[in-house]
Amino acid sequence: MAIITISRELAALGDEIAHELAELTGYRFVDKQTLENRITSYGFTSTKLEKYDEKKPAFWASLSKDRDDYIHYLKTALYTEAEAGSCIFVGRGANAIFKDVPGCIFIKLTAPLSVRIERVKSYFHCDEKRAKQIIEQSDKDRSAFHRFFFDIDWVNPVHYHMVLNTGFVHPATAAEEIQHLVQLLVTPETEAQLKARLQSLSLGQKVMHHILYTLGIPIHFLEAVYIGDRLVLRGVANSQSAVEAAVAGAQQVPGVGQVESEIQIIQEYSVMP
Repeated sequence: MAIITISRELAALGDEIAHELAELTGYRFVDKQTLENRITSYGFTSTKLEKYDEKKPAFWASLSKDRDDYIHYLKTALYTEAEAGSCIFVGRGANAIFKDVPGCIFIKLTAPLSVRIERVKSYFHCDEKRAKQIIEQSDKDRSAFHRFFFDIDWVNPVHYHMVLNTGFVHPATAAEEIQHLVQLLVTPETEAQLKARLQSLSLGQKVMHHILYTLGIPIHFLEAVYIGDRLVLRGVANSQSAVEAAVAGAQQVPGVGQVESEIQIIQEYSVMP
């Protein structure tokens, strides 16, 4: 079992290579529509999704609770798909979300600007000037998306196991190269580690959902992470009762054992006139 994430520039043939790779490996290609359908099934509307999907949100949207809801539901969707078995994700910050998870392979696809321009001209039936504008906007959006939500430099190769120039490599060849890399890196040990890590990530996400969305307990910046066999809650609350309610809520989620709190309490206060 393995998870492959493909980060791609516009017109670097991300979907084409993902399809080829899925055929070679038998992995599921979890495409954009599949993820969108899953996210909207949680109650996050398509209109809201459009404000955040692979772009930096506008000023007011960046301050909205919808921002936190988006990243919560995106992680939930990715973890759910990953738990179902070996799969391929394209974009959506999957490489950042699965960072440091054993058994995950991170790929970046690029191509020379001249090649990308020709591909965009052909796809959108536009002239060179318009094609370049489309590419520049896409690059700006994707870079800002990764900076805003994950604080990473999307173009930096240190975030990837492999960077492929699709201006020189056919999609079928690129898929074969990625498959070979997966065969080299994935072992029974990494597969076992991946399954265990996905289980803990998914369970932590369920705990957060139960505390924040089902019970509506006001814990800001909530995290639910496993350290060994202990589930540790982190965040900020304004009362001890909220902390106690969060711990009790976590214990209500099936599969959760020992729960510890590292939630900080910051008392609200009023400024005297």
